[in-house]
Amino acid sequence: MMDRILEPELMEDDEQVVAYANADFAEENQGFVDRFKEYFPDFTAGHILDLGCGPGDIPIRLAKAFPGCRVTGIDASAPMIRFAERAVQSEGLQDRIAFQCERFERLAGANIVEAAVSNSLLHHLPNPLQFWNKLRQLVKPGSPVLVMDLLRPDSPEEARVIVDRYASGEPDVLRRDFYNSLLAAFTEDEITSQLARMNLTRLLIDVVDDRHWVVGGIIH
Repeated sequence: MMDRILEPELMEDDEQVVAYANADFAEENQGFVDRFKEYFPDFTAGHILDLGCGPGDIPIRLAKAFPGCRVTGIDASAPMIRFAERAVQSEGLQDRIAFQCERFERLAGANIVEAAVSNSLLHHLPNPLQFWNKLRQLVKPGSPVLVMDLLRPDSPEEARVIVDRYASGEPDVLRRDFYNSLLAAFTEDEITSQLARMNLTRLLIDVVDDRHWVVGGIIH
């Protein structure tokens, strides 16, 4: 198993942001929202926090799936937030979706939301324990959380195979970022260890395909 190779925390280069925002993640993002509904069938209303919301596709899908909810998306990349705000305006959902350009660890408050989600933020972070600690702090007791991210392959060669399998027709900048993100991702054992260290063993991890893991459960 290869060691983790960190990549930059923020996606702020305009070419990167445009390539990511224009990429077709509809299947993955809708699958993420569908999984939230499957995991938490009793959840229907409340304030949902999306940590690392990127260009806003998941907040929009959440708002449509849960008409009784409002969503706040957090991302430290100003270009991403600008994309997200435009996307929400085009959908006419400004009254239910808001965005903050802020690093997640600087978010103030505790027990402030009824649910939290995050997709593809963790692999950007040098210290993943900060993420799990902040997640536990922000949600109210008894709240559902769902986190998904990339799964680190066994070797750089395997990472290149995955990039070729799923991003063969994408721009070079997106293929490069996908490859670097795979190298920066965590293994199933590493995520399990992080949850144990943070006393979050009620959250369960599932490897859902050859490149993603999902952690879900209720935070008490």
